[in-house]
Amino acid sequence: CAGLRNLFQGLSFSAKYYSKHNPPQTMCPYSKIGPKKCHILDSSKSTCTHRTVPAGSILPCRFFSSKEGTKVPSKRKQNTSIVTSDLLHKNLLKSEQKNWSNISPTYKAMTKRIKEKLEELHDMYALNSGSPRMRFGENVYFEENGCIFLAKADDGEGNAEVLFSVEDLGFSDAFIQRIRISPDQKYMAISLKSENSEEATCIIMKLGNLPVVERVIPSVFSFEWAADDVLYYTTQKNLKCQNVFMTTFASQKHTKLVYTEQDARFFVDLYCTKDRRFLTINSNSKTTSEVWLVDCRHPFESPALVQARTTGVIYHIEHRKDQLYILTTYGEPAEYKAFLTDNYIHGINLDTYGKENWQLVYALEKKTKLVDFEMFSDDCIMFLKNAGHLYLNVISFVSHSVQSIKLPTWACEFELESHPEHTTSTCYFQLSSPVHPPKRFAYSFKENNLIEQAVQEVPIITNCHTTRLLAKSKDETLVPITVFHNKNSKELHRRPLLVHVYGAYGIDLNMSFKEEKLMLIEEDWILAYCHVRGGGEQGLSWHRDGCQHNKLKGLCDLRACITLLHQLGFSQPKHTALAAASAGGVLAGALCNTDPALIRAMVLQAPFVDVLNTMMKTHLPLTIEEQEEWGNPLEDEKCMKYIKSYCPYQNIKPQCYPSVFITAYANDERIQITGILHYVQKLRKAALDHANRTSKKGNWIPSIILDVQANGSHCDSSWEQSLNE
Repeated sequence: CAGLRNLFQGLSFSAKYYSKHNPPQTMCPYSKIGPKKCHILDSSKSTCTHRTVPAGSILPCRFFSSKEGTKVPSKRKQNTSIVTSDLLHKNLLKSEQKNWSNISPTYKAMTKRIKEKLEELHDMYALNSGSPRMRFGENVYFEENGCIFLAKADDGEGNAEVLFSVEDLGFSDAFIQRIRISPDQKYMAISLKSENSEEATCIIMKLGNLPVVERVIPSVFSFEWAADDVLYYTTQKNLKCQNVFMTTFASQKHTKLVYTEQDARFFVDLYCTKDRRFLTINSNSKTTSEVWLVDCRHPFESPALVQARTTGVIYHIEHRKDQLYILTTYGEPAEYKAFLTDNYIHGINLDTYGKENWQLVYALEKKTKLVDFEMFSDDCIMFLKNAGHLYLNVISFVSHSVQSIKLPTWACEFELESHPEHTTSTCYFQLSSPVHPPKRFAYSFKENNLIEQAVQEVPIITNCHTTRLLAKSKDETLVPITVFHNKNSKELHRRPLLVHVYGAYGIDLNMSFKEEKLMLIEEDWILAYCHVRGGGEQGLSWHRDGCQHNKLKGLCDLRACITLLHQLGFSQPKHTALAAASAGGVLAGALCNTDPALIRAMVLQAPFVDVLNTMMKTHLPLTIEEQEEWGNPLEDEKCMKYIKSYCPYQNIKPQCYPSVFITAYANDERIQITGILHYVQKLRKAALDHANRTSKKGNWIPSIILDVQANGSHCDSSWEQSLNE
């Protein structure tokens, strides 16, 4: 154990913020099952043969200067400039930490009350929202409280045995992100992540009467079993995944590199088709993709290309009964469509894979978002979103029919449970909303109906009303808004309103259940979610209409949404707050500059607020990859001027700003602290300048507060970390 701990302490844990097929496992802090000790081999048993990135590698900070492009006359002056900038960064950070230490005691009583209420709500709902189950024949695998359990399907989970425990390894701050069981169930691959890093470590357990650690692989992002003892995995370095390795666990163990992506815009991950016939190597940029197939019956053969990357075409692969099914944006309109290959596949036949052999099976309706899909032996299930509503479309390959089922009106998010066996007759998933805890549902292919699974003692949310609105933007585009408020609230125009926005990367607003949202509803707040362009709520075109040279459309959408809410009597500007995280900080910060009178407060979490300076620095790990979202100001002067027109940091000016609270993370590799420090300093100075120039009676200076968290990162945090924030 000591040897393994020493090895772990030299490794960086990681995880990607998002993953289409493999969301982070939900952690439940309560378990009635007593853990059983795992026997752990000494670290010398690890046989991984390839070298990895040095542990603890730290990405360079982003230093912003008003003299971009200034030529440095000598190396000596350059070194002096770096030292000066580093010293300025440390002084700014120290100043903000001191400021927060002085301010935070003011909120002590309020913090205590809120924390107690949130813990009460968490205790009420957490016991009933277990993590997803993975079913393999008679065996059920599940994760709770940092432990992985194995139970028999007919035996109940009370007699489950512990296969793995994070606590036994001495890592209380690490959590399980991904689990993969080998086809013969003799091996289990697990990725561990800490809150302070985006890099993960993969642990391979050999299962049996006494589970043991077989191997430890650092800096891993995705991994899949191609065969009983053959694992493919990708490595992550500086937020990029570009290499795919294959490693074996048979008598002759070896590891080799099988694929390398040369284009910095592309990110590589792995996925197995539902029937486990192929392992897919997926290389994706923001707008283009390419897939290579590994035949799981011949896992040592070289991968075969399905369709060479075509600019603007995204595609994903599934397999069923000797035919490939391709989910792709190929063809007009450029939304997702389902195709299948024309010919049977006998082994690897490259001639049948190209898009000239694709036959259209199903096309989405206009302004419909494909959230996820799952392939089964005789059916395919698609989870869709249209005008804010969730739908379940069941495509039958036997009857060649499509059945559409509208899910409950309160549902805003779903999580598909793992179904390793594609021949199963039931599809399980969970539905939730910001104020509705997850409820488990099942769709039966045999009965052709939707069944709500009974959950013991789950409190029913009856006092919350859900409203869906459409706001008319500047160019007449209708923008969806989802509103939640207490049914018993009177005089809604006097109630406080919290508006949420994101609008980037084609990603939907996060509308999963949060205890703090339910608490606000109970305290007569109104919650509004603005599904502006740039996000993905109405399909791929919705994203295209809000990225690059269309980014200002998202700002117009946000302005129209807040204005409509006030016109309809949902609160008023002096009671309105705006919340955003990460790239959502671009639109929130832009609105704060252009329309500060619409809101009284703004709350930002790890916000992206200096687009221009960031996109001018190609040495940063994500800059080249993100040119498809924001543009390339280095090569396009029009793009530079356009970004400058909306960039929050560039457009700060003396005026009456709302109060601002920002949470940032000292170890954030995506949105680094330096840019946020400069933004806060500039915003505070502008607000103070305005107050000094217009010293009228009753004039107020907004509170602009920055809380820099020593722990945490840009990824999802644990319940305890979220509670502290």
